[in-house]
Amino acid sequence: MSTLQLEGFSLHYEEGGQGIPVLLLHGLGSCGVDWELVAPRLSRGWRVIAPDARGHGKSGRPPGAYGVPLFARDIAALCDALKLGAVHVVGLSMGGMMGFQLAVDRPDLVRSLVIVNSGPELVARTLRRKFDFATRLLLLRLLGPKALANVLAPRLFPKPEQEGLRRRAIATFGANDPDAYLRATRGLLGWSVMPRLKDITCPVLVLHSERDYTPRSAKQAYVDLLPSARLQVLEDSGHAAPLDQPGPLTDAVEAFLREVDRAVPGSRHAR
Repeated sequence: MSTLQLEGFSLHYEEGGQGIPVLLLHGLGSCGVDWELVAPRLSRGWRVIAPDARGHGKSGRPPGAYGVPLFARDIAALCDALKLGAVHVVGLSMGGMMGFQLAVDRPDLVRSLVIVNSGPELVARTLRRKFDFATRLLLLRLLGPKALANVLAPRLFPKPEQEGLRRRAIATFGANDPDAYLRATRGLLGWSVMPRLKDITCPVLVLHSERDYTPRSAKQAYVDLLPSARLQVLEDSGHAAPLDQPGPLTDAVEAFLREVDRAVPGSRHAR
């Protein structure tokens, strides 16, 4: 367990392994434990770092507005403080948004991107999406994270045999500070780096779960705009793929990272 002091608050992160660094970025209302079933395997071949974004997990909850650019700036500061150089970035949901932002703001820091059930914008372009956003904010304001957790958990893990994962999700989301969670949620809505996708030249792997909230076609549409990207499907998986399909997800990530590292002369995995 480690912390870094940033702008008057502490940024918590966990790390393990050695070699080329890999950042594991979590989803909204969660923390680095999103990756607890993935990190041990990745740490056999890479230096794995899993931070908690500001307002999440064991990191501080400073006042003020939150948002994807701010979250990404915190991660960049962590990379600079640890002198990591170019890193592989693996992001789930909100973490994928942070990865996109980091890639356009600090391309020098991003060796590759793995985007898991996420995209380069969160803009309500239909009445249905606007209704969904408004409903989530209303639930948060009126009932708080614990009530929202009871709504989200069955959607994330709908199978009878996933009761343990549902209980885990309810505990994780329910433990959020209500004010910080609300500010983080508001900070995601309306965010976009879509016009800057052409500037992301690093290799990108987009992982799509069969039961994700966003259809495969939407992900393929932005993959086609990226200079060096491909899409891969995770079967029998929902939005929280690192938890419901950690094995296949880790297989996909490992294969991609090794492919990228082999293409870079002098890297640990180059052959």
